Parts: sequence; structure tokens; C-alpha cells
Amino acid sequence: MEKLYQYLPRELVTFVLVTLFSLLIGLSQRRISLKHEGETTLFGTDRTFTFIGILGYLLYILDPVDYRLFMGGGAVLGVLLALNYYVKQTQYRVFGVTTIVIALITYCIAPIVATQPSWFYIMVVVTVLLFTELKHTFTELAQRMKNDEMITLAKFLAISGIILPMLPDKTLIPGVKLTPYSIWLATVVVSGISYLSYLLRRYVFRESGILVSGIIGGLYSSTATISVLARKSRGASAQEAPEYVAAMLLAVSMMFLRFLILIGIFSRETLLTIYPYLLGMSVVSAGAAWYLHLRRKRTNEAGQSEEEEDSRNPLEFKVALIFAGLFVVFTVLTHYTLLYAGTGGLTLLSFVSGFSDITPFILNLLQGTGGVATLVITACSMQAIVSNIAVNMCYALFFAGRGSALRGWILKGFGCVIAVNVCLLLLFYLIK
Repeated sequence: MEKLYQYLPRELVTFVLVTLFSLLIGLSQRRISLKHEGETTLFGTDRTFTFIGILGYLLYILDPVDYRLFMGGGAVLGVLLALNYYVKQTQYRVFGVTTIVIALITYCIAPIVATQPSWFYIMVVVTVLLFTELKHTFTELAQRMKNDEMITLAKFLAISGIILPMLPDKTLIPGVKLTPYSIWLATVVVSGISYLSYLLRRYVFRESGILVSGIIGGLYSSTATISVLARKSRGASAQEAPEYVAAMLLAVSMMFLRFLILIGIFSRETLLTIYPYLLGMSVVSAGAAWYLHLRRKRTNEAGQSEEEEDSRNPLEFKVALIFAGLFVVFTVLTHYTLLYAGTGGLTLLSFVSGFSDITPFILNLLQGTGGVATLVITACSMQAIVSNIAVNMCYALFFAGRGSALRGWILKGFGCVIAVNVCLLLLFYLIK
């Protein structure tokens, strides 16, 4: 935008931009007026807001040093807006001040365009337009929010913006690379990804299909998602069984991508070694899910899945404490396993970790506990994931029930994914 000043007078470009932006804001107010027939409480619409913007520009350039005219015009505009609000309040019992604030912002566009870079004033205009149009969206969002949703957001801001910077980065146990800062950093990163997945599932894909539930839930916790889907499948027909298993495998596919993100955050060196495996297994799991999805009989279309009644918010304080506790346990276990049993003991520990949450174990390796080599970290991460997938298959079989139509599909789908995982793991050991 600044390049136009090389070819056109600065005053002309600024005037055109102020007029255009003011008109756009006025048109958004006109749209509100047309949407609500008989709306008589708006201060003005397209022409009024355009003139407000032009007035602000004229008064700004007439006194560019002391800005007395600009401030005087703002005071007069404020009086008119106050009278408008008084009439709305007394005659129409309307107490909103959004239009008043937008009119004041429109009046300030001229100095913003004249003094700020193009990205800034365009951002201001876009923000005003978006928030004007998203009124009903925000209303619906607020109606769907749980009573403690803002408390949850405050918790996330507290653990990431207050607690984390205050923690010391000094080792707790001599010889063990374990600090309060590293423990809480891992907790914050995992909680952030889980919280984002929770928000997507609750507010964006609230009434999504089973497959989308598997995709979004896999970003939070594949184990929890698979367990919930297995329990919900007990009332499913035989025609719907492949669809539920496909959603479970999509959760596994997203688990690989989640670990790809976490590894990229904590260890770029490990990422360069392990990303072909993680991407390949994500594709294999998604391919198996797609195959099962195609095998589903179309005679009975399943309805959309309801919101999971037991999908708790991942930012519960006790969940964070459990994760931090597991991180400490696996850090200590990894250190002493390497000290007394070497990499062979670490290999056994990686398989055992699959019976619990493997994220603390893998993040502990990524933060360089005991100076573990990159190839060892890669191998142990792959082994922990294989073990965890096998455990998830057992969870799926258990929660689906003994006579469930899903059991055969679970064994086929998960068995295929585990077999490919094992083959890739063996290939990794042969070529490393």
C-alpha cells in the first residue's frame, strides 16, 4: 500500500482509504438494520459512518500539530452519541453501546491510516467488520459454553503464562536431567494440544460424524477416544461396526501426527530421523480406516454422533498433576535403567510404558535425559507406540463387549496396523 505514495499524492490515497473503510463499516451497520426490520436504534448506517470518517480526516489534516480540531470534533461526536444512547435507553429500553463504539473507531480511522503501516489499519478494519458480523455466532457460542469454561481458559493461561516462567531450571536430583521448568514445559505443551482438540470437538465439530470424532479425539488422547467409541458402539448395528473401528484407527493415525508435532517442538534432530516412520504409519492407519469405511454397508446410515458425555476437559488440574508425576517417574526410571541395564533395559522399559500414557516417556527421552542417542530415542519411541497400539486394541475389545459385532473388525484393523508397525521397527533395526 505504501508504494502508492510514490505515484499518487499521499493526501489523495489517505482520503480514498478513509472513505472506503468508513463506507465498509457503514454498510455492515446497514446490513444489521435490514436484518432487523424496524430497527430504529442505530446511530447511522452507510452514509453516516462514511461522513464520520471523512470528518475525522478533514479535522485531522486542518490541525496536524496540536489536533485541537480533531479532539473538538470527537467531543461533539461523543455528545451526539450520548444523546442517541439516552433516547435508546429511555424510549426503546435498548442498552447496547456497540454502535457508539464503532462510530468512535470510524472517527479515529483517519489518523490511524495517516500514521500507521498498512497492515495495522487493515487489521483494525477487518476486526471491526468481523466482530460486527459475528454477534449471533458469539451468542450461540456463549449458550453452548459450560459454566466453568472461562475458568478452564484461565487455568491454561495460568499454567503457561504464570507458573511456567516462575519455575527454576535447576536439577532436582544430582545426575538426573530433571528440572521443575522441564517438567512443567512438557505439561504445558501437551495440555495446549489437548485443549485445542477439546475446543475443536466441543465448539467446531460438536455434531460431527463418527469419523471426525475419531480424528479430533486422536489429537487429545487416542486411548480415551478409542475407549469412548467402543462403549458407544455397544448399541450399534452390524452395518455400523466398520465405521466405529475406522474412527478408532483414525484416532491412532492422529496419534502419530500428534507425536510428530511434539517431537518437532522438543527435538529437531530426532524429528529428522523419525518423521518418515510417523508419517508412514499415519498414512497406513488412515488407509486401514478408509478401507473399513468403504466396507460399511450403506443400507443404514448412522446419524451424527452426539457430544461425548464423558469427554472431560483436558485441563483439569489433577490431570496435569498426573502427567507431571508420570513425567518425573519415567525420567527417574529412564536414568537408572540406562545406568544399570543400558539400552537393553531402556528397550524393555519402552514396551512397558505402552501400558500407560506413553507421552511422558517419549517427552522425557526428547529432552535428553542421560544423553540418549538419537537412534535409541527413535527406536524406543517406535516401540512404545507399538506397545500402546496393542493396549488400545485390548481396550477396544474390552469396552465393546464380548458379543459385539466390532470384535472381528477390531482384530483385523488393529492387527494390520500393528503388523506394519512391527515390520517397520524390524526394518529400522536392520538399517540403523
